[in-house]
Amino acid sequence: MIINTGMRTDIPAFYSKWFMNRIRAGFVLVRNPYRPDWITRYELNPEVVDCLGFCTKNPAPMLKHLDELKAYHQYWFVTITPYGRDVEPNVPPKETVMQDFITLSKTVGVDSVGWRYDPIFIDSTYTLERHISDFEQMCRMLSGYTHVCVISFIDLYEKVKRNFPQARTVTPQERITIGKAFAEIGRRYGIIIKACAEGNDLAPYGVDCAGCMTHQTFETAIGSHLNVPKKKSQRAECACVLDTDIGAYDTCGHLCRYCYANYNRENVKRNMRLHNPESPFLVGELQKGEVIHQAKQERWTDDQLSFF
Repeated sequence: MIINTGMRTDIPAFYSKWFMNRIRAGFVLVRNPYRPDWITRYELNPEVVDCLGFCTKNPAPMLKHLDELKAYHQYWFVTITPYGRDVEPNVPPKETVMQDFITLSKTVGVDSVGWRYDPIFIDSTYTLERHISDFEQMCRMLSGYTHVCVISFIDLYEKVKRNFPQARTVTPQERITIGKAFAEIGRRYGIIIKACAEGNDLAPYGVDCAGCMTHQTFETAIGSHLNVPKKKSQRAECACVLDTDIGAYDTCGHLCRYCYANYNRENVKRNMRLHNPESPFLVGELQKGEVIHQAKQERWTDDQLSFF
């Protein structure tokens, strides 16, 4: 199976000590966000964990632990955008993150790192022209250190509307302009542009619309065929094979204005205060009378079908 660490929060950026403690302990406990009394235990063992999936805006705190994670296959998505602290208050400067991206790529391998440039929104500061210009500058720096850049456009969930009321939907024509320009730039720098849950509208312009965190993504990273069980995706247009997430909502300290995973700043601050790096939970502790359910975990790697 693949252990996902990054759809609810940014574990590498804020909880690397906790994560490494869980790796050393060999297990983690996770509360179901929609049913907090349902607790699942996942074994963190290379015998049943085919890959660790990371999504982060700041890989730096985890770089010193990469040697200790060598027993595991890994795949990293690192989000790097042109936005400043007006939008991403606690994200390091993009120049710093790009340097850390390069260090990460050199360590885990170019097939195990992907760049995310999302969500894309447009306003008077972050114009179409600026997105295209900044994207090319980033491609120039990251060329050779990743083969993939995933893009998506802002989704105006209720949380996003509340925390970022100025945001507006990107129009179909703006999407085409960006998709076409990014695909052309990507070709020049050896970077395939993939769209995340955006349908097939950008396919005619050279964007790969088959999905981002796909079966093939992880097979390439691992170097072997994966027998991934079929699952029902939360969104019909999503081809993501990531399912098991050990994170928790309302815990990401980046406090990006477009974030769908944080309800508000007060919740985040409270949960970060409750975080204990020694706890098996990302937030809180096991309460008296609570029952732990053991996850059914199976190895997906087909050792008979290696890509190498």
